[in-house]
Amino acid sequence: MTLLVILACVFFAVFLMVIFGEKYAKPISVEQQSKYSKLIWVLVFILIIAAIIKNLVA
Repeated sequence: MTLLVILACVFFAVFLMVIFGEKYAKPISVEQQSKYSKLIWVLVFILIIAAIIKNLVA
């Protein structure tokens, strides 16, 4: 039952993000999009390395 409550909360939060994102979000420029895309690759790489280190230590 707890899992269903958690899933309902997650779906409700995503629903709110979609509604407010469509209503208030501004489109980003190509320069901002390329900057964010480079940053995301770095963050993903760091998270993968951190997960590998965590699994090796544990």
